[in-house]
Amino acid sequence: MTTQPILEVESLTLAAKSQEKLVHNISFSLERGESLGLVGESGSGKSLTLRAILGLLPRGVEQTGGTIRSKVSSSMVFQDPRGALDPLCPVVKQLTEVVYYRQKTTHKAARTIALELLERLGLPDSLRTKDRYPGQLSGGQCQRVVIAMALACKPGILLCDEPTTALDVTVQQQIMDTITSLQRELGFAMVFVTHNLAIAANLCSRLVVMKQGRMIEHGETHRLLRQPAEAYTQMLIDSVLPLPELEGGRTSWN
Repeated sequence: MTTQPILEVESLTLAAKSQEKLVHNISFSLERGESLGLVGESGSGKSLTLRAILGLLPRGVEQTGGTIRSKVSSSMVFQDPRGALDPLCPVVKQLTEVVYYRQKTTHKAARTIALELLERLGLPDSLRTKDRYPGQLSGGQCQRVVIAMALACKPGILLCDEPTTALDVTVQQQIMDTITSLQRELGFAMVFVTHNLAIAANLCSRLVVMKQGRMIEHGETHRLLRQPAEAYTQMLIDSVLPLPELEGGRTSWN
């Protein structure tokens, strides 16, 4: 049985006001509950494509061609969690306001929902009694707050703009595990932007490879990794460094 896509991007073209094309003729679709990875080097147009879906293009960039059709709401997890949070407002208060306005509930109920979300995302219990400003939290904790704010909007599609880039490897894995677990539980679809092919391969069932604003290859993740059609995709695969194996099958850097 075929299902109807909840997101269709057809021939999307984005340009600067100077008429320089930044994204050219990008097309893909997304089904309910599916995870799609947009991968490629910095400057390939991945984040701009994500912002076009959200309707939040930066000043000086406009959509000059193509269509975006979505049947559900979207929310976004930004790359820089501290930049996405108000530094002068405590995080529980910020999240409570998002719940209040987006879920149209009372302030008391909104605070309860906000605290439950933060608990599910592994934030400290102490936030129940003592709210904290973003500057008093670690980078990983701030990213979890940003994920909570995105989920508070009850999106059908979660747009993730390199949400683990600024985090250390251990915290990256924790954040990816959290997103995967919540996706299974809540059933949202996801578009995950990253330059790290290993992360995308871990999270996404399909990949779109972008270079210099163009889509050069796309397909099912495992097939694309086994049989890339483009040299650029092979270069991305080769850039993922394997851990060296020594005697006894043990991995070591020594």
